[in-house]
Amino acid sequence: MKKMLYSITSLVTLACILSGCTKLDETVYDQVLQDNFHPTEGDVPSIIAPVYTILRPMEASWYGNFDLQEEPADAIVTPARPNGWYDGGVYQRMHKHEWNQTQGQPNQLWSNCYQGINTANRVLYQIDAGLVPITTGKEAIIAELKAARAFYYYNLLDNHGNVPIVTDFKDASLPKQSTRQQVYDFVVKEFLDAIPALSDKVDQTTYGRFNKWAAKSILAKVYLNAGVYTGTPQWDKCIEQCNDIIASNKYIIEPLYKTSYKTDNNTSKEIVFAIPYDEIQATQMNIHMKTLDPVMQKVYSMSAQPWGGNCAVPQFIDTYDPDDTRLKDTWIMGPQYVAGTTTLAINFIENVDGIALAGSNQGYRVGKYEIKMGARGALSTDYPIERYADILMMKAECLLRQGKAAEAATLVTQVRQRAFSTTSPAKATVTGADLVKGSVYNYGLWAGGRVSGTGGGADIQYGRFLDELGWEFAAEGRRRQDMIRFGIYTTKQWFNHVSSGANKTIFPIPEGELTKNGNLKQNPGY
Repeated sequence: MKKMLYSITSLVTLACILSGCTKLDETVYDQVLQDNFHPTEGDVPSIIAPVYTILRPMEASWYGNFDLQEEPADAIVTPARPNGWYDGGVYQRMHKHEWNQTQGQPNQLWSNCYQGINTANRVLYQIDAGLVPITTGKEAIIAELKAARAFYYYNLLDNHGNVPIVTDFKDASLPKQSTRQQVYDFVVKEFLDAIPALSDKVDQTTYGRFNKWAAKSILAKVYLNAGVYTGTPQWDKCIEQCNDIIASNKYIIEPLYKTSYKTDNNTSKEIVFAIPYDEIQATQMNIHMKTLDPVMQKVYSMSAQPWGGNCAVPQFIDTYDPDDTRLKDTWIMGPQYVAGTTTLAINFIENVDGIALAGSNQGYRVGKYEIKMGARGALSTDYPIERYADILMMKAECLLRQGKAAEAATLVTQVRQRAFSTTSPAKATVTGADLVKGSVYNYGLWAGGRVSGTGGGADIQYGRFLDELGWEFAAEGRRRQDMIRFGIYTTKQWFNHVSSGANKTIFPIPEGELTKNGNLKQNPGY
């Protein structure tokens, strides 16, 4: 069982259960009174827990950030199936970049982020007002809460761009809209101010929380995408944050790729920041339920029947070197057998007829996150947000864009080595000349099991590096962001997606928010 962060309410309830409460008369309190609450250092996780708990549905659950970053990109698609999955056309609209400001995606991210922000503001207010009287470690707790709040704003910056910045829990006035530049500046300052006070420990007491290195990793990602957010790249600043993490010697490239995705991946020395899940107590990790065909219940002896939806885009699968072990470590392919037998349950094929309708066995399924025998409708596998491999690859990309391709290639080779160590070790080595080539992705429309029309990826600047990101981080909820940074998200065609407008690099402001707040204006083009 993983160590989990619990709310104060959960702890009180648990204490009552364990003590055998028999008096059932109820007095309801909506707050913990200062006179009755004298927290110690051991209570800190309970105080900050509510700020983190919304990350669970926000990242890997229904309409989570995983879907939001993968569905409109070129590696994963959710076609209609014989058992459903048209769902009012939401997934087809995401694939075709035809979403609107009223549908669950992309609006769910907005709601989740502001729920997290509001909770952080509340706890910060309670601490500042003395309602939660903390003396020991107060500066570190405040820094952690502000770093978590900055993470929510980073997600809004990346996805919605021009959003209100709210930091005062007591201010009931309608917030004004900030520009994307202003949100970027706020996020950067919040992280820079928080980092000196954050813990530099890397152990189970800081796992799933913002320690110094988790904050630096997200700040590095903000700098990596600064050119998209503000028009001004910040390659040197990204490298500076990555160098600090590398120099800390706190993390490694795990010898086995699957280590960071196994059921007990909280022991991985590669994970810099992850969202903890538990199949009983934190049940929102259900990527496997969406991707597995219902018949796969028999393959894994599952207690729940999967829903059977998303799969790999065939064109993306075709980019892999067959000796790259990340292919089989990421995707479920080929014949699958009823547990403990030789009875064929289903045979997954690469081809997918189209988003309008695909066969139950069409498309390779996401198998990156361990699905243990007897799996439930939720997994205990934690969802990595940042890994050490990403730190190396962020630095490599910045070096590449600064004309230092040979230095970048050394880092990329370091990341690739485990993927070819058991098949063809020589293939792990890449050169600077390799990284400045175009992409091997065969962009174009998919029909009849092949690409029709022209396009390809040879014209993509640093396209080979984009391919490297795709292979290393497939199905990790980041492909949209990478495609935008490389300038192809709205210009290329893939599967049943045609080129879309440049405004689609950010999502609209939800219609409900515009109705409630007259200070908000819709993003351009919506």
